[in-house]
Amino acid sequence: MLRSLILAFICTTLSAQQPPYNEPPNVEPPYYRVRYEASTKKGECVFPVSHTLWLPPAVEKLRGVIVHQHGCGEGSCRSGQTGAFDLHWQALAAAHQCALLAPSYEQPQDADCQMWCDPRNGSGATFERALIELGNECGHPELATAPWALWGHSGGGHWAGGMLLLHPERVAAVWLRSGVPTFQPIDGRAIEPHQISAGSLRVPIMCNFGTKEGFTVKGSRFSGVWPSNEKFFKAMRRQNALIAIAADPLTSHECGNQRYLAIPWFDACLKRRLPQQPDQPLRNLDLASGTTVPWQQVSQQQTSLAPPLDSIWLPSETIARAWKQYIDDTQIIDSSPPPAPTNLTLVGDQLTWQATADLQSGIAQFLVQRDGVIIATIPEKPKRSFGRPLFQGLQYSDTPSMPLVKMSCTVPPAAAGQSNPYQVLAVNTMGMISQQQ
Repeated sequence: MLRSLILAFICTTLSAQQPPYNEPPNVEPPYYRVRYEASTKKGECVFPVSHTLWLPPAVEKLRGVIVHQHGCGEGSCRSGQTGAFDLHWQALAAAHQCALLAPSYEQPQDADCQMWCDPRNGSGATFERALIELGNECGHPELATAPWALWGHSGGGHWAGGMLLLHPERVAAVWLRSGVPTFQPIDGRAIEPHQISAGSLRVPIMCNFGTKEGFTVKGSRFSGVWPSNEKFFKAMRRQNALIAIAADPLTSHECGNQRYLAIPWFDACLKRRLPQQPDQPLRNLDLASGTTVPWQQVSQQQTSLAPPLDSIWLPSETIARAWKQYIDDTQIIDSSPPPAPTNLTLVGDQLTWQATADLQSGIAQFLVQRDGVIIATIPEKPKRSFGRPLFQGLQYSDTPSMPLVKMSCTVPPAAAGQSNPYQVLAVNTMGMISQQQ
């Protein structure tokens, strides 16, 4: 009875959008959004939630959907509003003819996160409903049955891991940043553990967390993250799961530079897991499909663990090298220049352009040239809030800062009859500059 009263109160309070959830970025194609109100029905989600979708250009039939799931708390939930607008994650999605989806749960700061981050509490069913409705809205009904690549932070990792264990046949790969699913009883909490299914053992999994989350620094607010990751890893690896661990040497619970390993890791996994043709099942992988790395490199100490617990699984030797760089200092090397900006347009004193992010290193800034001379950098000083400075900025849960920045610059107008004298170059986060066009 008490639980019903609490849920009714939550749902009544959140029946309409209110700060900080009342000003999400506007959507128009290629962006789409559906929003669901809170529910008081048993088994349905007690928080309002919006699902925002981005479609890559010129895709006849989608091969999958990449899901970027924020964590718990008001700030993280709000940051989910910009997840689908992330140029770097869009580059990954476009490379594999996938949609990019970002949910945003409208959870009050002190409300119980389990009411959405456990997908069995209605969020899983709402997610599947959103795929159906978004697919119909954008003209891609195959979204309803397309495979999922799941990324989740904190409570979002709990959610993504729960969806893996509930629906392994739908999941191409899953990245768990600072959060894993509940698979064992928790003292003092009435949370039913998920069951580890045979199908989940064949899905590539990465457990990623900050070293200050109980790995090398003990007693912090998030010191329980590493022990829960270690238990999940051992439970899965003991059954020969395709699972790895990557400890971020620079961070605590914030996401830091993880995207520079996560996006190439997903790229490698999707190349091998997505079917050649839509409507076919995911391709299977096994231990021999990738490479294993000794646990000693993970733990940075000697270990007496017996196989298979003495190693992690990675999809390729290339990813293994990037993984080693990541756990050393997160500075994964990229020597390739980013794609050159396109559709450069000058109207009066307003210069605009479009750009695709570098799949490996994203976009840090743009250089505006006039007659071959740099006259402006956009932004002049990229902000370094979390991880490397990015053109779009970066919030705690790995999403672009709000308000969203635009690819535009105020410049001296061209003289009458003069062609556009401007050129724009992209700079990735490793300092590589796009080629002149």
